[in-house]
Amino acid sequence: MRKIIISTFAITILALAGCGSDKSKNNNSENNPEIKKETKTDSDTSDPMKNKGIGPVSHVELPSEIDQTMAERGAEIYKTKCSACHKPDKRFVGPAPLGILERRSPEWVMNMILNPEVMVQQDPIAKALLAEYLSPMANQNLTEEEARAVLEYFRTLK
Repeated sequence: MRKIIISTFAITILALAGCGSDKSKNNNSENNPEIKKETKTDSDTSDPMKNKGIGPVSHVELPSEIDQTMAERGAEIYKTKCSACHKPDKRFVGPAPLGILERRSPEWVMNMILNPEVMVQQDPIAKALLAEYLSPMANQNLTEEEARAVLEYFRTLK
């Protein structure tokens, strides 16, 4: 547990140190052809349920029935990889997943699990969560299948 706390603290310090701007660099896209101009994407939308986030997942089909086997596997993954920072039904180091699918699209949830570094840099909702919780989400290097199982577990939380 102590290693997790120290690691979280170190990641937070590194993230905050990287937030400063270097005014000596000229990084605007007009003078630097390597920087692409931003384009409006799904993650720019004001409706969080239409925001799919940034990452490998562009579509998730959620059947009406919960897959209990998948949810049980997701619960185990959550317990080992996520529970140090997330409690199912209350705020902790990170937000509670209870009701997450009423606030975010399934694609956004999976992309946040799979691609947290890019999400906190580019996704407006993830940026706001980082500002609120002051601790970036750690990348647990889950596969898409494991992230989908965690998502199925989230569907069981009532």
